[in-house]
Parts: sequence; C-alpha cells; structure tokens
Amino acid sequence: MTQPITVKPGTKIRLADFDPGYRSGIEDKETAQAETKANTEALDDLSYRLYAENRRAVLLMLQGMDTSGKDGTIRKVMYGVDPQSCQVTSFKQPSQEELDHDFLWRIHRAVPARGNIGIFNRSHYEDVLVVRVHNLVPESDWKTRYERINEFEKLLVEGGVALIKVFLHISKDEQRERLQARLDDPHKRWKFSKGDLAERKLWDDYQQAYEAALTRCNTEHARWHIVPANRKWHRDLIVSRILRETLERMDPKIPKVEDGLDGIVVE
Repeated sequence: MTQPITVKPGTKIRLADFDPGYRSGIEDKETAQAETKANTEALDDLSYRLYAENRRAVLLMLQGMDTSGKDGTIRKVMYGVDPQSCQVTSFKQPSQEELDHDFLWRIHRAVPARGNIGIFNRSHYEDVLVVRVHNLVPESDWKTRYERINEFEKLLVEGGVALIKVFLHISKDEQRERLQARLDDPHKRWKFSKGDLAERKLWDDYQQAYEAALTRCNTEHARWHIVPANRKWHRDLIVSRILRETLERMDPKIPKVEDGLDGIVVE
C-alpha cells in the first residue's frame, strides 16, 4: 500500500495514519543513496541558475521532533551547493529583542533574498508547537497564529518565494534509539541534554500540536510534506527529490548576455 507525502488541504491529518518507517517502495539503501547523489548534483546547477536569474527564491522549512534529522538532512541534501546561494537559519529560543516584536518578525528577517535558497531549521511553527505544549502564552493567543501563519506564507509565495514545508516523521522508538546513540557516542554526547528527556515525556502533546499545525496550515499555496524519516537514507532521498522537482518546475534561466560581446579580447 502506498503512502502519500502530501494530502489535500482541508483534510484532518492524523500522524498515526503515516508510517514513519515507510520506504516508498525502495528497499535498497545503495540505490536510494545513488539517486540522492544525483539529485544533489542536479541541485548544484539548478541553484546556480536560480542565483543568476535573481528573480525568485526557494525556502525549505524543516520541522520535526527532536532527533528527527533536521541537521542531517541539511548536510546530505545541500552537499555541493554553492554556499553563496544558500543560507541556513536555525531558530532556537527567542532573544529578548525578538520577544519584543511579533512572533513572525525574526522569521521574516531570515527569508531568503531573490536568487537564493534558504533553509530553516525549525521555523515560525515553534510558536504553535513549543508555545502550546509548554503553555508559554494563553491559548487565545496561539490559536490565532494559524491564520496569521497562512497569511504570512501566502505573502511569501506571492512575492516569488517557493515554499517547501517538510515534517520529518519519526517514531517514538526511533527517537529513543537516536537519543541513546548520542549518549553512547563520545563525539555526539555534546548534542544530548537532560532536557531532551523532559521533552520526550511530552511526546503525545507534541504529536497533537503537530497534527493541528499540519492540518490548519496545509494550504494550496503552501502544502506540508510528511516525510517518513525513520530511515535516514529514505529521508534524504525524498527531501532531495522534492527540492529538485521544485526547482525543475521553476526552471530558472541564465540571463541573456549583453549584445556585442563576441570578438572581445581582454588585454
């Protein structure tokens, strides 16, 4: 049985209906990695053309539970892309300056310029996820944010930003294994915090918060992609496919050269 990556806007999303171990019919890890490599090579040319064209931008947003692989996806999928045309922004706990503005202020500042690919490691959705789960603001406040997010994303799309929203979907058991692996590996232990265990106890609350965000902010102009991420090689393949296909549909063009350049010799 096949499993969709996107669902029709207006559909209520239940994460229990999506298998985080789904392989998209691909059983061979090496085959998947070969296709991912081909996609990243294609992205190098496509991103160069996007940068040269300088008319539109791409924004890849990655959300997911702790250990879902946001950092790993960025490393694997964007490998080889020219850094001058690609920027990564990680959204952590807001600074005092950011708290002194509306919740979208720091997000809008990081939106990629024309010609660029921007990648958000977490995003404005933290303000309907962490804020909701930890009761950081009144429910009456965060409930209004879904529509404001939809309006904000529509503004971006109408301004020439191709918005790719990806939820990296892992299971609770997979998260446990990845957290334990961090603890057991001296080179990765720095990534582990006792706070990760406290957050893990809130797994069900986060699942409910994600289901609400995925349902209420799944729009025609900015659909969510629910990517099964228990297997890292599958995660990387699907995200690289989505990004490549998006840029191929955009089909950025190298600008026309100035007339009269033939025969010029630079001395």
